[in-house]
Amino acid sequence: MTTVTVSPKFQIVIPKEIRDANGIVAGQKMQMISFRGGIQLVPVQAIEKLRGTLEGIDTHIEREAD
Repeated sequence: MTTVTVSPKFQIVIPKEIRDANGIVAGQKMQMISFRGGIQLVPVQAIEKLRGTLEGIDTHIEREAD
């Protein structure tokens, strides 16, 4: 776990070990999501790059009887 400090301009620096582990590069766009009192940063990826990432996923859903 790493602690960062919010600057007077409300900026933070993502620590190098976190950037390296997640492949985050300078200029990359990130989505910031507020969730249950915390913040998540999610890298924005081009839709073309995501092609095939869900291949083989089980899409079967048990449905309740009508």
